[in-house]
Formats: sequence, structure tokens, C-alpha cells
Amino acid sequence: MRISRELLDDIIAHARAEAPNECVGMIASRDGEAVAVHRARNAEASPLRYDVHTEDLHRILNGIDEDGLDLGAIYHSHTRSDPLPSQTDINLASFGKPRQPAYPGTLYMIVGLKDPAAPDVRVWSIVLDDVEEVPLEVVP
Repeated sequence: MRISRELLDDIIAHARAEAPNECVGMIASRDGEAVAVHRARNAEASPLRYDVHTEDLHRILNGIDEDGLDLGAIYHSHTRSDPLPSQTDINLASFGKPRQPAYPGTLYMIVGLKDPAAPDVRVWSIVLDDVEEVPLEVVP
């Protein structure tokens, strides 16, 4: 995933602003490059879980679609741990029985604020129980 320093800084600022609770938002992309960040409300208002507020989810997804863009990634923060997908994160990336991906082709970005002065940002592909780190390329 490619993202500009400006957009990444906005995501990190969102994570810091919501601490000690987890933040959540969505990244619109075109051809694998982030083009817009959409902050959302965490319906859980929790330091351990995130859930995109239903109103925000529909507004953001409709806007991304109307702009002819893709949902490139869903981002959230881990305020006290490393930016590794938890079992809860893995569970949120799927739904139904049998399980299927909630947002096929969408990546998951986690902002680790264990050390708020030095945030650690990583991107993941989560397809059911298959979790793989994806390179993050930050461009000027």
C-alpha cells in the first residue's frame, strides 16, 4: 500500500486524539494508492475494540463509491500494544456461517501507540484466518 506522509500523519493524529480509546477510519484508494482518509466514530468507545459507527460506515462507503474509488483499508489503533492483528481484529474481518471476508480485497492498517512518541504503523491482509503483513510505502 502506498500512502502520502500527509495522509499517514492524519491517521496517526486521529489515533492520538482518540487515545486511550481505539480510533477507527477508512482509507479510500485508487490502484493501491491511498487518496483520502475518512475518520469514523468508534461505536465501542473502547481501548480494546473498535466498531465503525453504522451512520459513519454508510456515509463513508457511499462517498467512496460515488467518487469512483475503492475501500483500500480500514484503520484502527492499538493504544497499549504492538500493531499486530488481535484475534478480535481477525474476527471483525469476516462474518457469516460459513465465514467470508467482510470487505474482500480490503487491507487493515493498525497504528500502534504503545510508545506515543514513536507510533508504529503496519498494514495487514486478513482473509479469514490467513494473516499476512503487507508492505507500507510512505511517499512525500
